Amino acid sequence: MKIRVVGLNHKTAPLAVREKLTFGAVQVETALAGLRAQFGETEFVLLSTCNRTELYLAARTDRLPREEDLIGFLGEFGQVKGDPLRDYFYVFENEAAVGHLLTVASSLDSLVVGESQIVAQVKESYRRAVAGKYTGKVLNRLFHCAFATSKEVYTLTSIAQRRVSVAGVAIELAGQLFAELARAEVAVIGAGEMGELLVRHLQEEGCRVITVFNRTFRRAEAMAKRYGIQAGPWEELTEALGRVDIVVAAATADDYLFDRSMLEGRREGTLLIIDIAVPRNFAPEVNELDDVYLYSVDDLASVIRENIETRQEDVGQARVIIADNVESFMDWFGVKDIGPMIGMLRSKFHEISRGELERFMAGEEDMGLLPRRKMEAAVNRIVDRLLHRLISNFHSMARDYGTDEAKHLIQSIIDYKDRTECPGREEDTERSE
Repeated sequence: MKIRVVGLNHKTAPLAVREKLTFGAVQVETALAGLRAQFGETEFVLLSTCNRTELYLAARTDRLPREEDLIGFLGEFGQVKGDPLRDYFYVFENEAAVGHLLTVASSLDSLVVGESQIVAQVKESYRRAVAGKYTGKVLNRLFHCAFATSKEVYTLTSIAQRRVSVAGVAIELAGQLFAELARAEVAVIGAGEMGELLVRHLQEEGCRVITVFNRTFRRAEAMAKRYGIQAGPWEELTEALGRVDIVVAAATADDYLFDRSMLEGRREGTLLIIDIAVPRNFAPEVNELDDVYLYSVDDLASVIRENIETRQEDVGQARVIIADNVESFMDWFGVKDIGPMIGMLRSKFHEISRGELERFMAGEEDMGLLPRRKMEAAVNRIVDRLLHRLISNFHSMARDYGTDEAKHLIQSIIDYKDRTECPGREEDTERSE
């Protein structure tokens, strides 16, 4: 059995590639169904966020899909083809794959270290896979290990107290580039979870003139009511872009919502656009306009590097926690396949002990019930202690030399046939006569 992850993220692939390989909820379900149809009994979880697309899988070694087939599947799904595609992907197996997931779930691999959204996104991806019955024993255990690790990291380190979401970093950038942020008129595009985070951060910075725009006006209205801000009709958004000071975009879209021509007639003055949507809401050429400053997710790198530097001590503590949990999981993973055989061996040993006890007690009719029970308990303890030593060695053997070697040895012990007459038994009988 092997565990593998095939993926790309903000470190390995530019935004132009990532946005083509971003999967929405419906697309995730379609992709998982396609993977199951193509690769049979393999377990799958597909994680897709604005900064990463990762496919986690577990399968028997002889059934493990080839990495080039998986990359080809993802590329074809996103209509991205060509040899350079492979250069954007990373592939990890077994211990490295386990460590990667635990690192991701604990936010150490995020664009912003310590951000809290990623574990919720991992849980949602896992939930979808479980609902579609695409997971099994291995990935179920692995993802629950990841959730427990994330909780431990957030509980035992200060990452939770210092974390900053991508939305928070976006507003931090706005504060650096716009001196009077509290007086600025702001348009927020998108009334989803990210849009709400943006509004909260803006209000924490003292912004009061905030208008949220969403394709579904009722959703924008509901959000505006919750935060005491304004809601604008989608058809008035282009006009609003001509008067506001700051635009923060986080709308879901398949292609650019705004190009250069839609902003060329705006009023004079500085316009700051922070586009944290993936795929992007604003075409890159918008940045060519005078007094218009467009920043994408990848442009937040300098702010994020500062964020990471202040968290080095927490990151070190978190990595120790992750390493301990990876080791614990791999201990289980390395011996899980021999568990049933160990159970058979245990049954065989106790069967032999019961047979020998019955043979001994057949000539001891005068033995009372209490001594008989004490002898049975003593024999069972001896058998269990011997088994414990054997099992510990089987576990070490499975980890060091593979489960096949350990299984072969256990099976040879189970299949061993007792000879009806042991050497020396007849001779002992004659001497006793």
